Amino acid sequence: MQESGPIIGVIGGSGVYNLDGLEDVRWETVESPFGTPSDDLLFGSLGEASLVFLPRHGRGHRISPSDINYRANIDAMKRAGVTEIISVSACGSLDADLPPGTFVLVDQFIDRTFAREKSFFGTGLVAHVSMADPVCSRLGDALEQAGKAADLPIVRGGTYLAMEGPQFSSRAESELYRQWSCQVIGMTNMPEAKLAREAEMCYATVAMVTDYDCWHPDHDDVDVAAVIRVLTENAANARTLVSGVVKPLSKQSGLCSAGCHRALDNALITQPEARDPQLIAKLDAVAGRLL
Repeated sequence: MQESGPIIGVIGGSGVYNLDGLEDVRWETVESPFGTPSDDLLFGSLGEASLVFLPRHGRGHRISPSDINYRANIDAMKRAGVTEIISVSACGSLDADLPPGTFVLVDQFIDRTFAREKSFFGTGLVAHVSMADPVCSRLGDALEQAGKAADLPIVRGGTYLAMEGPQFSSRAESELYRQWSCQVIGMTNMPEAKLAREAEMCYATVAMVTDYDCWHPDHDDVDVAAVIRVLTENAANARTLVSGVVKPLSKQSGLCSAGCHRALDNALITQPEARDPQLIAKLDAVAGRLL
């Protein structure tokens, strides 16, 4: 943790980085040994708060959810000094009580993705981090307070079903996920949350409901035009929420009380003499504190 306080990272879509009052703005290329991030990183400040933004799909929404290099994205944010990540992402609702326009502060995930690299670790250096509580409760508290202060339609708690995509769900899948007691469905927060935990960064998701998933009998099936329309409407609220939470978060200091900043303390299992030097070198940002 830097003496000057935490650096807030925001991963999200177009519109969120156009924050009122964002100063000293610059785009910078941050290279990663895990490949190419989705885009350059946008650095800026809100008062005394430092902020780094990464467009998850690249500017112009060029990259499909399955093709995002999640490892490079998280590694680049870590190299940029980011200590806390706020993930802002669109989602579908699986719950009649969460209509389009609602912001859900997710606290659990079910990962149904299958075509993505999900760990920084592997053969030569194995690690197992806990994902029992996959989001940072401290960030969740701050987001909830900021949302309520701005009178936003924000709901604390919910399970996010991460699907592979890029196609939307079949009706049978949508009904199955409802039986699993999932509240929202999306394509991008896994393995993002897992990698943030491995990189010892606080992580919280703001899931912006754009539509009801196709289970709902009284609403049209999901289509891109409807999603984009609600996304546009949500953009202003998302900017308000991010602006409201960055400043109070920046005043906090010390290690995360939820343990996020020391998630690797008991995770590395490979004995030091058996560790792969090449993998160790790639993990200089992610796990350099222990390696």
